[in-house]
Amino acid sequence: MSLLDLQRRMAEDVTRPLTPDFSMQPVGDDGRPAAAKISGYIKPNAVLTSFERLEIYNRQYWFRVIDAVSEDYPALSAIVGPKRFDALVCAYLAENPSTSFTLRNLGKNLPAWLDLHPEFTGRRHDLAVDAARVEWACVEAFDGAALPPLTASAALLVSPATVLALQPHLQLLRLHYPVDDAVIAVHRNLPEADIVSNASTLRKTSARPRLPAMRRSDICLAVHRYDDSVYHSRLTAEQFRLLCALRDGDTVQAAIERTLAGSRLAPEEQAATIQEIFAHAAGLGWIAAPARPS
Repeated sequence: MSLLDLQRRMAEDVTRPLTPDFSMQPVGDDGRPAAAKISGYIKPNAVLTSFERLEIYNRQYWFRVIDAVSEDYPALSAIVGPKRFDALVCAYLAENPSTSFTLRNLGKNLPAWLDLHPEFTGRRHDLAVDAARVEWACVEAFDGAALPPLTASAALLVSPATVLALQPHLQLLRLHYPVDDAVIAVHRNLPEADIVSNASTLRKTSARPRLPAMRRSDICLAVHRYDDSVYHSRLTAEQFRLLCALRDGDTVQAAIERTLAGSRLAPEEQAATIQEIFAHAAGLGWIAAPARPS
């Protein structure tokens, strides 16, 4: 067996999903006992069999990737409960395994995946999906890129035909619940070394936090970074529409028209509203300076 063959075989066995009780699967994909296959390339020692030695690596691999996802979604865990959350994360990872040297993006697809799997969320499905979307937006906002913001002098050069970009770290969400309150409450009370998942009896779990009462209410939310901290800002419908239009690449004129479509405001009120939105967004640095203003 070449070194490359050995590496591939071990990687295949180490990354194979665990059993429901978090042990290594005793049967391989080919239906043969895993112990016989493993003994062909792992030696036993005085204490452990070949199977038991590799099981250590198999379990630690899965505990690490489970933790990597769990650390990004403590509010989701609080909503669905720790046992259901563990099952949710394991099912998600089985369909979305790690494919990169970094674990940063491992939980990226969880909000969209969870939306298609209500069996893990029950009657709190929309609430759970909203929480997952906000928590991943926090990850994106925390380490997303920051472009030079639009300055007052550059703003004077902006015309109706200008295309303005938003900061990459700015995340815009339309939610069914005011779940930002729950996310803030849970994240604020997390200890520094908290481990959310209880996948192993050897790993300490925290008590399930109490969540604030939440009634269904559609809200628009901006998750953004300011002075190296992540903030949540609720938006009016007009703010949300204008920012989404700019994010989508509309010109300033097209974005304004999209924002005011169907508006019942008087012309002078429309102008004041647009000015306030631009001033607020520019004041927080949400609008990036155009490369070449029109």
